[in-house]
Amino acid sequence: MAWFVQYLPGFLLFFCRITSFFVVAPIFSGRNVPAQFKIGISVFVAFIAFVGAGTQSPVAMDSMYVLLIIREILVGLCLGFVAYMFFTIVQIAGSFIDIQIGFGIANVIDPMTGTQSPVIGNLKFMVASMLFLSLNGHHYLLEAIMRSYEWIPLNNETFAKFYGGQISDFMVKSFSSVFALSFQMAAPLIVAMFLTDVGLGLLARVAPQFNIFVIGLPVKLLLGLIMLVLLFPGYESLFSNIFAKMMESIKSYFGLFQT
Repeated sequence: MAWFVQYLPGFLLFFCRITSFFVVAPIFSGRNVPAQFKIGISVFVAFIAFVGAGTQSPVAMDSMYVLLIIREILVGLCLGFVAYMFFTIVQIAGSFIDIQIGFGIANVIDPMTGTQSPVIGNLKFMVASMLFLSLNGHHYLLEAIMRSYEWIPLNNETFAKFYGGQISDFMVKSFSSVFALSFQMAAPLIVAMFLTDVGLGLLARVAPQFNIFVIGLPVKLLLGLIMLVLLFPGYESLFSNIFAKMMESIKSYFGLFQT
């Protein structure tokens, strides 16, 4: 009983960080993932991480314990959000493409998040999820949250980093890079649709008898799908590059607590 009372507060801190990570981390945070699975894997991962790194320094359950819980939740949420931001690249790129092709009025419900998402973005998100699992990306996420205690121990300075603006600056820079990558992913189709609009505009000037509003949408839709089929084989290397940048961003997040 004395051993249980001694180590329970530390285990709960580990559990708070890991559970908050799984709440927002890609793949694990999907609505189609049962809540029982999320809680179960959080308990097991927290137990493994606690046995490896938490038994050396017991934590006292005193008046500051609530602040420790909030600090661990913030660390887990920020870490999971950094990983999730790079998964939203495909959805942002899909939104750019859908607006140009004409699929913007046909948003669908994304089963992973439960919100409306673009058609092409949802397709790319499912492809990215399958490729992420095939590359064992979920194993790297588990390793990242378990190794986070080597870089961000329980006595970390999360509140000071928030107050100093380091974490806010890092999140802004990460979002900027995510938006730039999503625009680069959608750029070929956007340029093709822009040239199509230019061609249709010239056609309207040369042959006014054509109803551009009637023939324009099918032409852009057909051309967009053809371009998507041609570009799809190259998405494997593109997604692999995105996942590599995600891991680099997680390492950069860890590095904030070493300065």
